Amino acid sequence: MDPFELIKQTRGRRSLLQAMGVAAIGITFGGLAACSKEGGKKLSNGEEAKLNFYNWDTYIGENTLDNFKEATGVDVTMDLFDSNDVLFAKFKAGNPGYDVIVPSNDFVERMSKAGMLLPLDHAQIPNKKNIDPAYINVEYDLQRKFSMPYTWLALGIGYRKSKVSAKPDSWKVLFDSPEYAGRIAWLSEAGDMFRLYGKYLGKSVNALTPADIATIEKMMIKQKPNVKKFHEDDGQDLLLKGDVDVVLEYNGDIAQAMLEDKDIDFVIPKEGSQLNSDNLCIPKGAPHPKNAHAFINYILDANVDKEITETILYPTPNAAAKKLMPDSYKNNPVIFPPAEALAKCEYARFNPELQPLYEEAFTRVRAA
Repeated sequence: MDPFELIKQTRGRRSLLQAMGVAAIGITFGGLAACSKEGGKKLSNGEEAKLNFYNWDTYIGENTLDNFKEATGVDVTMDLFDSNDVLFAKFKAGNPGYDVIVPSNDFVERMSKAGMLLPLDHAQIPNKKNIDPAYINVEYDLQRKFSMPYTWLALGIGYRKSKVSAKPDSWKVLFDSPEYAGRIAWLSEAGDMFRLYGKYLGKSVNALTPADIATIEKMMIKQKPNVKKFHEDDGQDLLLKGDVDVVLEYNGDIAQAMLEDKDIDFVIPKEGSQLNSDNLCIPKGAPHPKNAHAFINYILDANVDKEITETILYPTPNAAAKKLMPDSYKNNPVIFPPAEALAKCEYARFNPELQPLYEEAFTRVRAA
């Protein structure tokens, strides 16, 4: 049986590993050994057996956290956020108690420059060796001083095939047209929205000006009556429920929805799009930094990342895990868009001058 068909049958009931009869074995934890699995007893690393994880929704394997506890004795509490803006605001006044967080590339850059992230001890993360070298020395975090790559992703249009007149291959459908009035959902993240509007206008996501932002704000306010919802990382659910017909969403989320409904599809618009990379980081002031290193190392294990990837269906930067994935993943054009589409896509850089302008303008758009 194809592993993706098995995911569809077991999601939300029991784990993929349980369904396949697979045990989590042969995993290296970077020196963590549990003395106790219960109570307030200490681990051999001197920390209590706890870890606080702040993650996106539907962005972990179905039993990854339970398997980590089984292997190490560390009990993981996971809270969810729905945008990088929310994540950043949560830490603006200091770390409220989290050990591992998952910011996108531009926010790794933003948070590291603001002194919000703890430098990683690579000696505690030997599974770094599993990462594709192309994802190591990246512009937003040279030599991975503050982050380890978790996924990469592409923004595009998710849509219900039976409800569109033609394949929605332009941002115009979402940004500048009444064709699907009341059946559109936008992202709730300011920077992404303005940068993608910039793509529609023929600009680089990293070349917008204050004048561009003013122009885009007016365009957004004009289009807003046609938008049903600014969604909070649940665009795929809106499509599945039939609440909207076209949605701005990430490729992996739509790939998940496509397993459940064959009427759903995804396209990167012809103008190009923005690529993101989500990353595992330890925020400054983490109460359990050794456990945090062990958790990051655990996730980078090939078999663990394979189980996560089979569930979330995002492109993995983990070369060792990707080798273990089936062809139905490796050759999926939604998960791995065609080269000609990716050639028109860019990673966004954090711009300290423009970021507050994005946020202020988007606040006005949402209030209009």
